[in-house]
Order: sequence, then C-alpha cells, then structure tokens
Amino acid sequence: MASVVSNVGSFLQAVAAGWLMLELTHSSLWVGLMAASSTLPLLFLVLPAGALADMIDRRRILIVSQGLMGSAAMGMAVLAYFDRVTPGLLLTLGLVLGTGLALNLPAWQAMVPDLVPRGLVASAVALNSVSFNVARAVGPALGGLIVATAGPDLAFFINGISFVAVIGVIVSWRGTEYRVDAPDSMRNAIALGLRFARFTPPFRRLLAVATGFALTSAVVQSLLPNVTEDGLGGDATMFGFLLGMMGLGALMAAFTRRNVQQRSGRLMVPLSIVGFGIAGLVVGVSRVAPLTGLGMFAAGIFWVWTLSTLNATVQLLAPEWIRGRAMSLYTLAFVGLLPIGSIVGGAIGDVIGAPGAVAVLSLGAIGLGLVTVRVGVPALGEVVATEPPADWDLEPHDFDIGGGPVMVVNTWVIRHAELEAFLEAMDHLRMIRLRTGAYRWRLYRNAEDPHRMTEVMLLNSWQDHIRQHQRIDAEAAEAIRAAVAFDRSGGPMTRHLVAVEVANRQARPHWDQLLAVHRDLHDQDGSIPLER
Repeated sequence: MASVVSNVGSFLQAVAAGWLMLELTHSSLWVGLMAASSTLPLLFLVLPAGALADMIDRRRILIVSQGLMGSAAMGMAVLAYFDRVTPGLLLTLGLVLGTGLALNLPAWQAMVPDLVPRGLVASAVALNSVSFNVARAVGPALGGLIVATAGPDLAFFINGISFVAVIGVIVSWRGTEYRVDAPDSMRNAIALGLRFARFTPPFRRLLAVATGFALTSAVVQSLLPNVTEDGLGGDATMFGFLLGMMGLGALMAAFTRRNVQQRSGRLMVPLSIVGFGIAGLVVGVSRVAPLTGLGMFAAGIFWVWTLSTLNATVQLLAPEWIRGRAMSLYTLAFVGLLPIGSIVGGAIGDVIGAPGAVAVLSLGAIGLGLVTVRVGVPALGEVVATEPPADWDLEPHDFDIGGGPVMVVNTWVIRHAELEAFLEAMDHLRMIRLRTGAYRWRLYRNAEDPHRMTEVMLLNSWQDHIRQHQRIDAEAAEAIRAAVAFDRSGGPMTRHLVAVEVANRQARPHWDQLLAVHRDLHDQDGSIPLER
C-alpha cells in the first residue's frame, strides 16, 4: 500500500519533469536525457548495490535510498517554485534521484522471496506489478492535470512527501534477519555475481533478452511527450491520458498474466515482446489520439507480461545467497539500459521526428521477439529449485577462519572408454564450481598415466571455500555424485592447498580450527572424501 502511494508520486514526477524539460528546451534529446537521468546511475552503482543487498540488512539500504530520492524530489520542487530551475539543475537532481533508485532496486526486488514462500514468488512479483500499475493508471493523468493547473512544482512536492510512506513501513517492519554470505570484499562479491551469471546459461539468456527489450522499448515512454505534441498536437493533459492508458493496460495484464503463462509456457516472453513492438508501431504511426491511446493500452499489457515473467524467473533461478547480486544484474540489464534506449530514441527523434523514432525502435522489438523464440528462455514452471537435497546436512557454521588463496585438487582414475562421458560430466561440474566461489578451474590429464585426471580449482580464501560447501543445491549435489561415479580406484580423493605467508606470521590461519571445520563439512555434505 505504501508502494502505491510512492509510485503515484513517481509518476507525477515523471510527467512533470518530462514536460518541464520540454518547455525549457523544446528538444527531443534533452527530454530523452531527462527520462534517462533517473536510471542512468544504475549503470555504475547497481552492481555494488546488489552486493550490499547480500551483505547487510536490506531494510537499511531501503531507508537510505528512499530518503535520498525524496530529498531530490524536494529539491526540484523548491527550484521550480522559485523559478530557479534550469535544464542543467533539473537533470542533475534527476541523477541524484537515480542514485537512490540504483541503491533501492536490488534490495527491493531481492526482498520479495524473504516475505513469501517459494511457491508464491511469481504471484508476489505480479502483486508488486499490480501496485505499480495501479499507480500508473492514476498517476500520469493526475500528473498531467496538476502540471496543467498548478505547475510542476506541486507534482515534485507530492512525490517528495510520498517517500515518507515507504520509509514508515520499512522502519516499522522487523522482517527477516539476513545471514551475511558475501565474500569479504566488495570486489570479490561483485566478481562472484558476474561469474554466477556467466556460468548459469538460463540466467545469462534471460539477461540478454532483458537487455534487448530495454534498448528497443524505452522509446515508447521516453518520447511520449514529443509524440503527444508533434504527432497529435496535444498538451500535458493528453500526455497524462496516454500514460494512463498504458497504466490501465498494465493493470489488466497483472491480473491475466497467470492464465496466459499457463497456456503459452516458453512462448510467453517472445510473444509478449512481439506484441509490445506491434503496439509501439501503432503509437509511432498513429495521428489520432484514440488510436494512440489504444496502442498505449496494448503496450501496457505486453510490457507487464514480459517484465513480470522475466523478473519472477530471475528470482526463482537465483539462490538466496546471491539473490541481491542476481537482481542487480537483471536491473542493470533492463532498467540500467533503459536510459541508453531513451538517448538513442531521442537522437533518432531529432533526425526523423519522435513518432518515426518510436516506429523504428518498435520494429526492433518485433525482431527481438522473433529471435527470442529461437534463443529460448525457461518457463516459470520449469525453473528448478535451488534448495539443497534433503539428505545433505548443510547447517551453517559460525566461524571466521583466515587463509588463502586456496587450491583444491581432486583426482580420478577413469576408464578410457568412459572419457567422453567423464568430460561431459566435468564440464557440468566446472560451471557449478565457478558460479559458487571458484575464480579459476582446470582439468589436467597425467602425462605418465593418461587414465588419471585431476581437477584443480582456485578460490580467493579459505572462507570462500567453506561458503562454497554451504552453497551446494540439488543440481550441484547431483553433479558431484555423477562425477564421483566415474572413478575406478575406490573413489576420487581431494587435497586442499592453502597459501602460506612466509614473511608475515600474523597472517597465518589457525590450522587446527581450519581443518576441523573443513573435515566436518566434507563428512556431512556429500563432497568428495578428503585424502586420509
């Protein structure tokens, strides 16, 4: 409910800022820059923000980010009221607001699975979409009315006040206690998030689709003020009406998504992207308000079908320990690249006109949807749970043991006839090792004994290796078991080599504690047995 209030304020802000920038400059490029300003900082800040969402209490992040956004909106209100606003100042405060948004989004989205059971995550994401699109249905039209009658300063002021509602709810909520699982440094935390994306193919494909959709869809909303003025001869009220039509379509989509998803399966995302492209094409070529409004209504439907499906799938694919970083990568792929799409659309609009730019990029969205059919993205119902197997004991240990870097060496003796099958199994295991903590992995064949194969992986610290044990899920457990089954010498054995500081005695780890905890983990979680 607080989110509805805040989102209404954000849509008032979007209408007021876009229209005020148009009045100040009459430039498609400046309007595109203003639309991009609230999300441009995501390109630089969202990855650290995702790491923070895994490292500290997400409620603290939300309070700080909401306060920053509210302060930026209040600054716009004061400048507009005293008629001191310039294009540069307006754009600067938009960037400040975007900084708060960059900190907010990963923690906000990663919080959803903390509030509901796993089976309800998709429905919770849709409910978030409902709250957003209730605001979309009301906010733009209300914003256009306020800008036309009272001026943009009042719209900015209302948006600044609206953040208080969200902060109040967050302060009063005691929620979940978060277990810190990220590596010891921000750099390692971000690197692990990137490796998770690189070595998780379904997640990687989802990011690629989200990126393409951001670049081709942003223009429909970012250049709508110009389309309203140049193509339809309308004013701020018509602009608010058109955004409101998109909001009504989005609201309908939130309630119909589940049925459409069940019927379309893997085709849900590709068909929705194609549908959005067709709707955007209508908006670009239309010269009458009713037809443009119909196109915006359809665009709202396909927009929500696409994004709610992608968002829920990403949240279900990402394990709890890295969910903040996974959502930051998704946010970067979509929201972070929306400003690029807005800027590209604005630049094209300055050459061929805003309606033409909307039509051209919408054709790109249609092409993206057709390509996505071949690329393939997992359907929501096909996402495999990232929970550990029931017969593996993965209770967390309270420890803080130094030491590193760490080299883990596992050796098999295999049959020559099983070499290809073994290599395939090890390729699967390689991807799991790299997305759960290792920063380098190689498989070596003994030159003197070609039946002896040795897996070598490197981790930054002993702490990272201990955490790697605790990140084992059902897929990882099955991959380890499949690899172990190839050994013909009584079972593969593992050795762990920890770097020793020769000159600095204080940096040497407590070896007895290190070995005791590690042996306990190998005995409990089904990992390859330690060498005795």
